[in-house]
Amino acid sequence: MRADYERLSKTQGLVGRRDGDARGKIEAAGSKAIEALYEMPYLAHAPMETLNCTVKLDADSCEIWTGTQFQTVDQGAAAQVAGLTPDKVKIHTTFLGGGFGRRANPKADFVVEAVEIAKLAKAPVQVIWTRDADLAGGYYRPMWTDRMRATLDAKGGIESLACTVVGQSFMAGTPFEAAFVKNGIDSLSIEGLDDTPYAIPNVEVDLHTTKVVVPTLWWRSVGHSHTAFAVEAFLDELAAKSGADPFEFRRAMLKDKPRHRGVLELAAAKAKWGTKLAAGRARGIAQHFSYGSYVAIVLEASIEKGKPRVHRATVAIDCGRVVNPDGVVAQMESAVGFGLTSALYSAITLKDGRVEQTGFHDYPMLRIQEMPTVDVHIVPSDEASSGCGEPGVPPVAPALANALFALTKKPIRRLPIRPEDLRA
Repeated sequence: MRADYERLSKTQGLVGRRDGDARGKIEAAGSKAIEALYEMPYLAHAPMETLNCTVKLDADSCEIWTGTQFQTVDQGAAAQVAGLTPDKVKIHTTFLGGGFGRRANPKADFVVEAVEIAKLAKAPVQVIWTRDADLAGGYYRPMWTDRMRATLDAKGGIESLACTVVGQSFMAGTPFEAAFVKNGIDSLSIEGLDDTPYAIPNVEVDLHTTKVVVPTLWWRSVGHSHTAFAVEAFLDELAAKSGADPFEFRRAMLKDKPRHRGVLELAAAKAKWGTKLAAGRARGIAQHFSYGSYVAIVLEASIEKGKPRVHRATVAIDCGRVVNPDGVVAQMESAVGFGLTSALYSAITLKDGRVEQTGFHDYPMLRIQEMPTVDVHIVPSDEASSGCGEPGVPPVAPALANALFALTKKPIRRLPIRPEDLRA
């Protein structure tokens, strides 16, 4: 599959954005064009609380207790299995130990399973998935291959940028396909690329949607989880080629984007960007817009015993008018932990058609002693309130990759980051 994805990334897919003639300028530049291939694996949601559902089914009613992100879908699916109308199905939405998209399944798989068992048992049941079933029997964030190509102008700015995305659709086969898939392009596959805020005169984004039987589902920050890594890591490579500071390189392309520029400048200022660090440490910066919110992150990192170590995360967020600042801070802190987990450890792998991972011993989480100090800074705003649950995740992995690039001078182009990626 990886070989097939890499091959596809060398060909043009369906075009989702075209400004100017990026492809023409890149082809004309020949060997002077800058190119990088970014690879990201399948990912499980792996919530601390595995999937579970309690059902009390009677002849004329069905009562359900579960942590769910899709009440209406689950209600309709349960009603169909129980042979009832949806108004006869009552769902008690309980607190949940993580969801990240897995509990918003269009097929309502874990709810349907519990109702089917209750129907057979003719008694109230509670169904709890084991950890190995949760990892091996679930739905996954798609595997992605993103090929980035660019040319620089005489002043070292980006003249053209072309992005070819290869991966499975989030929305194909779901009730939302008609709304999100247009002319063969799943908008969620290229979100964060087709609306990149940087002032680049020539931009092209194209997509190959692969047909693979591995079941996929949205995952915290959805398409932004791969596009932000490809764009923001590539920008540091381009900044290095042009001899520019990564922060100033981005800032110069955001002159007409005050909210993007605002969080970038705030994060850099609070992290004391440009000041001297202790020996063996470096900073990496990344910014991204998703779910109506603008987030920039600076990570301070080192390499200890051949492994990355993140010491501090400085986060700036503009999410409009803030009702509960503590909630915003908590979401950004959790995003750093979640993002570092995927950057350092997470990969679902397949052998003979089966998932190999069975628990946290081979699909590890970031441990408490690995969690960096997190400083969160909220931009005061009277703009409309926007999202906080997902926007903090996308810039984390590229910020770490960029810090490690600054340390080793070797670009990070695949996740999770491996020890061999850090050796010159």
